[in-house]
Amino acid sequence: MASNTTPVTDQSFENDVLKSNTPVLVDFWAEWCGPCRALGPKLEEIGQEMAGKVKIVKLNVDENNQTPQKYGIRGIPAMLLFKNGQEVGQLVGNHPKDAIVDFLSKNS
Repeated sequence: MASNTTPVTDQSFENDVLKSNTPVLVDFWAEWCGPCRALGPKLEEIGQEMAGKVKIVKLNVDENNQTPQKYGIRGIPAMLLFKNGQEVGQLVGNHPKDAIVDFLSKNS
């Protein structure tokens, strides 16, 4: 994982996401998921381009099952956007970079 996205866990989710002063996009993913791996480089680019405006974190659903269950994640990749500790939007699937940027601009 490169430097524009940050891994989070069930244990760090509250501090890293819910208590963040910056909007946070959480990418729920797994190593075996092809669309998740295809989405990764796009999120890296967006993380670099929107640094300071939006924080992008990745939560591996195979290693952390409490958080995906809490937020009703049924399929991956799934991206949830949090602002001031509240979920404000959701994208499911491997979307084009422009669509993700547009989603972030409208919701953060």
